[in-house]
Formats: sequence, structure tokens, C-alpha cells
Amino acid sequence: MRFGGSMILRPFLFSVLCFFTLFPALAPTHADTPVEMIQSYQADASLLSRHWQVAGCSAAEMAREKKLLLDWQKRLAALDFEKLGANDRVDAILLRTSLDSSLNELARKQDERQELVAWLPFRDVIDSLADARVRGDPVVPEKAAAALAPLAARIKKLQEQIKSARDAAKQKTPGPKPAKDETKPKPADTTKAPSADKPPEKSPPAKPAAPTAKVPSAYQASRSADAVRELGSSLKQWFENYHAFMPEFAWWIKQPYEETAKALEDYGKFLREEIAGIKGKDEDPLIGKVIGAGELKRQLGYEFIPYSPEELIALAEREFAWCEGQMKEAAHSMGLGDDWKKALARVKSLHVKPGEQESLVRDEGRKAIDFVKSRRLVTVPPDCEEWWGTRMLSAQEQRSMPYAAYAGHDVIIAFASADMKNDDKLMSMRGNSRPFMHNVVPHELIPGHHLQRFMAARHRPWRDMFSTPFFVEGWALYWEMRLWDLGYHPTPEEKIGALFWRMHRCARIIVTLKFHLGQMKPEEMVKFLTDRVGHEKLGATSEVRRFIQGNYSPLYQCGYMLGGLQFLALHKEMVGTGKMTEQQFHDAVLRLGPIPVELVRASLQGQRLPPGFATQWKFDGGR
Repeated sequence: MRFGGSMILRPFLFSVLCFFTLFPALAPTHADTPVEMIQSYQADASLLSRHWQVAGCSAAEMAREKKLLLDWQKRLAALDFEKLGANDRVDAILLRTSLDSSLNELARKQDERQELVAWLPFRDVIDSLADARVRGDPVVPEKAAAALAPLAARIKKLQEQIKSARDAAKQKTPGPKPAKDETKPKPADTTKAPSADKPPEKSPPAKPAAPTAKVPSAYQASRSADAVRELGSSLKQWFENYHAFMPEFAWWIKQPYEETAKALEDYGKFLREEIAGIKGKDEDPLIGKVIGAGELKRQLGYEFIPYSPEELIALAEREFAWCEGQMKEAAHSMGLGDDWKKALARVKSLHVKPGEQESLVRDEGRKAIDFVKSRRLVTVPPDCEEWWGTRMLSAQEQRSMPYAAYAGHDVIIAFASADMKNDDKLMSMRGNSRPFMHNVVPHELIPGHHLQRFMAARHRPWRDMFSTPFFVEGWALYWEMRLWDLGYHPTPEEKIGALFWRMHRCARIIVTLKFHLGQMKPEEMVKFLTDRVGHEKLGATSEVRRFIQGNYSPLYQCGYMLGGLQFLALHKEMVGTGKMTEQQFHDAVLRLGPIPVELVRASLQGQRLPPGFATQWKFDGGR
């Protein structure tokens, strides 16, 4: 059919062409690019999170999140990968890996939900109320009250049953049974034989045993307490949304809500303090959950690390041995022979007086900035150099964060505070001595985390959702290595300060992987950090508590040293061969965003990765 000569269609086609010329945003669009898909997925995930925020983490929310992830997997699978350039291929692989990892994490959450069901049998009732609000279902106060009214008594009864079971378990630890005394005469048998014409009397039926509850492990109790807190918050949001606006609602709901809220508060405290033993004290138990070799391997794949946990432990032990050798050399320079632990103790004593730590951090920050700028190692934008600050950590915060860290704009500083015990004050000062801070501040500030964050926010910001510790912490640890090689630590004391932290990063790999393989208990982890690395007991305990508590990736602590080794190997490939200068290399890495280092390598080398790309870069190289 020809339209060229139609007098009717010509004006119409001309009008359509003019419309889309004037309003190009409304014209038919081409297929989504990977970047557009990432941005759309981020918007979807953010909206879903906001939509369900009043429901905590209900089963309905997890089901909807799973559907979103599966839908996006289908959408990504429809992308014509062969038409993509090198950078778009990297973004597509990042999105694919993120979706796979998120589905795996969701499955782990669902498994834990099932694991804790015995101690949270009331969860579905509270979830159903919050879910109804999410859907916008009309509230029927009388029905809601009927669902809520039994919960307080049910929670109290469950708490009593757990307490009884715990007390009974404590009593079931009898000593050895006494041996039978065969010399005593046996009592005469007075039992009458049953008459041939009279059946034996039946025993009265046994009363059914009172229902009991299984005692959760410390980890299960801790996670259940967290869930109870979330349920209490969800229920409070639900109640406050209606009670002041629906007269009948308050009449029916106020009393059962208040009773349930109080029962939840008491039950959560009971689980946390009496079962898990968490009371906010230094002597609180160290609680974590072993994830096993299979899950470790799966998560290493998501991070593009082509090694087994056992291979990574061996790699870390080799790096640890190198650090010990360097420690001995520095100890010799201090006139202490091979006794590097004695040298470390002397270095720990070189701390500033109370009140001077913040000034020390700022001085060390300026030294590091001047060093990298004067040698043209990396570009430092003026605003990045100017806009950073410092903040002191409270004694309570230092229970899980005993050393300096970076918090978006500030270097947050650990040091002795007035409300610490005297021994803790001394340990905090020793753990944050002047030589230690000479190494720590560049890691946290510039050229480390502050510069890294500044650049990531301005280059490929859509990649922030793929942030990995193997880039984020690996970049900062890499700079510790580069500064060492460039002579940033001229004195033996400063060398020991830097080596202490490098040994610590090796130890993090060893203790966390061995913990998750079931080969090391928390107390053994603390002992390793104190005996082998030289940590203070307070710092070692705080570190282990953070490592195993399960609030972030179990591989996070491995990211420092392993990511640093990846960047070091990549530096050798790109700068060591003359393909890039130091400044070109570092600037290019920062502009790629906080993605797995193997994908940074692919981008710098212009690799056209296949759609099913899996990790394969053996970055160790026998260094």
C-alpha cells in the first residue's frame, strides 16, 4: 500500500513529525540502555522500600521484593547484549550480579524468618495489620481489637515457657551417678501377683504435659529480639496512624495495643538480656552465626573473587608472614633485636595527651594531602581538600568502633574519654597512638575514603548501588601499600604503625573466614588479634563483635587486604608497563565508581565481556 500520494495522510504525518520535533521527550524511545535500566531499577527498589516501610519486614513485603527482582531479571535477559559497548557491558553485568545477590540475600532472610518462627508466633498478626494499612484496606476497629487482644497474654506465656525451659536445662547437669552398693540386702518383693480371675488395675491416665518452648541459642535470641523491636515499631506506626482520627478506633484498640506494646518490650528485653546475655557491657558475649563454606563461595562469586576460602586464608597467612619480617627489621632499627612486640609496645606509648587527638588528626590529614599532591599521584579537587571535618566518638560508640573511621564528611576519632574506666582509657590511647594515626588518617581521608567518595558522587553515580568493600576498603588499603613503597613512613616507629594495620587486615581475613568455616570461635578470634597482631583486649573484642554480629556482609573484612592486592596487581599491569602514569591510573579508577576491581580492570583495558561473564582474574600472581 502506498501513502505517498494520499492527500489525507500527508497533513497528518506532517503534524506528527512537527509534534515530536517540538516535544522530543514524548517521541517513541529506543530500548533501554544498561544505565537507564539501572536508574529505573534503583527507582523501583527505592519506591518499594518506601511503600513497605510501615510494615517492617513482613512476608508480604519479601514476596513483593522477590517479584520485583525476578521481573528485572527477565527485563535484563531481553537486552541485546551483542550491541553493547565495553562500558555498557560492565553495567549490564553489574546489574545482573546485583539482582542475583539480592535474591540470594532475600532467600537467607526467608530462611532466618522460618528459623525464628518458634519464638515469634505472633508475628503474622502484627504483620497482617501493617500490611492492611499498606494496601489501604478499611480498618474495622472491632475486628482489629479481636486480633490484637490475645497477643499480650500469648507473649507473656511464651516468655514464661522459655524461662522455664532454660531453668530446667540448667538443672539437667547432674554429677556422675553413685555406684550401686551390692552388699546391701535387696528389699523383699511385696508385689502381689495378679489373680487369675481378676484383671490388674489400670494406672490412671497421665496428665498431658504442659506445652513448653525450646530455648533459642544466643544468636537466635538476639535476632528474635531485633525482630520484636521491629514489630513494636511497626505496630506503633499502625496505631498512631488511626487512634487520633477515628473515635471508635481508640475506644476498641487503645487498651490491647498498650498491653501488647508493653509485652513486646518486656519480651524483647528478656530475649536480649537474659537469653542472649547482651546488656551493653564490655563483658557481653560475642555472638554471630556461621554461614558455611557453600555460602562463602557463593558470595565470593558475587564479589568477583576467583579463590576458595582456604586459598584466601593461605594468601593472608603469607602476607602476614611478610609483615612479621618487616616488623623485625623495624625493631632492629629501634635497637630491640627481633622483639617486634616490644617495639610495638613502645610505639603504642607514643600517643598525644587527652584533648590533643583531634588536632593530631587534622595535622596528619594535611601531611597526606601535601604528599600526594606534590608528587602528582592523584588529582585532589580543591573542594574535596577543603570540605572535611572531624568528630570524637563517645565511650559507648567505641565499644564497637575502637579506632578512627570515615563517616561521609568527618573522620570520626576514637580516643580516651572522661566516662571510660581507667584501663579502657589507657587501652584507647595506646590503640590510637601518633604512629598509628600517621597511617590511619590517609586511609580515611585523602587519598583514601574522602577522595574516593567525593569522586564517586560526581562520576557514574548510578554505580553507587554496586558499592563493594573490595573497592571501597581495598582502595584505602592499596594506598597504605603505595605510601609504604613511596617512603611515606621514614622512621621505624612509623613503619611499625603502618605494619600493625597491614597485619590487622591479614588477620581479618584469617579470623573471619575461619569463623564462617566453623574453624574458629569468637574467643579464639580475640586471642589471635591480641597474641598474633598485638591488639589491646578492648580493641580486639570490639573488632570481633563487629565482625560476626551479622549486620553487613560476612566478606566485608576480607575486602581490605584482598581489594588492596587487586589494585596493586592492576597498578603493576597499567603503570608498571608504562600504559598509564600514576595520576592517570588513579584518576581513571576513581571515575569508574565503587565496583568490583575485576570490572575496573576490564574497563581500563577495554575488554568486551561476554553476557555470562564470571570471575577469572587470579590477581595474586605469586607476589
